[in-house]
Amino acid sequence: MKIDFVSDVSCPWCAIGLASLEQALQRLGGAVQVELHVQPFELNPSMPPEGQEIGEHLAQKYGLTTEQLEQNEAQIRERGRQVGFDFAPGRRSRIYNTFDAHRLLHWAGLQGRQLALKHALLGAYFTDGHSPGDPEVLARLCAEVGLDASQAREILSAGTYTTEVRERERWWLDQGIHAVPSVVIDDRHLIQGGQPAEVFEQALREIARTGRAG
Repeated sequence: MKIDFVSDVSCPWCAIGLASLEQALQRLGGAVQVELHVQPFELNPSMPPEGQEIGEHLAQKYGLTTEQLEQNEAQIRERGRQVGFDFAPGRRSRIYNTFDAHRLLHWAGLQGRQLALKHALLGAYFTDGHSPGDPEVLARLCAEVGLDASQAREILSAGTYTTEVRERERWWLDQGIHAVPSVVIDDRHLIQGGQPAEVFEQALREIARTGRAG
């Protein structure tokens, strides 16, 4: 079974959705053999390098009030707690451009370290408050997951994998993916949002069963 996890590293529901999906896969044990691929999506492709203050950004983009923002943050923290992901909003004050992170994720996929880097990026931003657009943060995270930091810096400075990532982003948009996380199973089945593990587990079992029956 192939699973494409379409997401952005600055999306809190993507962090929740990935943790929930992995919990579901653990519950399945060896019942389903899965290839999990992280796919690029930018929620804010026009975000400047310096980023934007989170409250200001969400108010402008979604028209949320301060009270609604606080309620959303509380809900995200609770959902994160349920799946074992630590959101530390006090350490995270800005939204950043994530394109460079996606370029490195593409490279990490070629090196067999994609999922490890994805986890490192999500933790660095949502738990530790580091910018996923900072080249030195990105190089350090690459080193932490077993990738070459010097090569990561070269990739960032040279613009390597820009074309590949842009093409993948456009391809997913052309498939009708306009919100994340989006979980695409065997190129045919779509599950959207940071669903509970039980939802992913039930869907995966059903897809596996019908696939075997077919």
